[in-house]
Amino acid sequence: MKSLFDTIAHQELLDRINKLNKNSKANWGKMTVGQVMRHCQFPLNLALGKESIPEPNPIMKFMFKGFKKSMYNDKPWKHNLPTVKQFKVVEDHDFDEAKQALIELVNKFHEEKTRTTWEPHPSFGSFTPEQWGQMQYKHLDHHLRQFGV
Repeated sequence: MKSLFDTIAHQELLDRINKLNKNSKANWGKMTVGQVMRHCQFPLNLALGKESIPEPNPIMKFMFKGFKKSMYNDKPWKHNLPTVKQFKVVEDHDFDEAKQALIELVNKFHEEKTRTTWEPHPSFGSFTPEQWGQMQYKHLDHHLRQFGV
């Protein structure tokens, strides 16, 4: 699985993000391209400790652990998967501002490639540094494929 910590994969994602414009249309899902640019910021901010979500109840936490490997394995995510409530974006966002903010976060996350310890994910628990990089790549890749780039 590619990782956002890998320099080539990092540049690939930036190139793909830069192919988007405010008129890009989704192949699936309800979000506009501006909303997706905002939505993609949440997991990066969560990983970087700038965003938080409440821990799920023990039953949900147990269920999330069953999906943990799908967060960083090579199998693409299905279209129209449910989004955690705190990461849903329903209001419009200025595309250019959201895109620039996302690019800055992608770069900040990539700069953490030598970091050896990460806080556990509130829903999924601990990830290795490599799994954090893979998970962030996979999420971004999913939404970029959503918009055909």
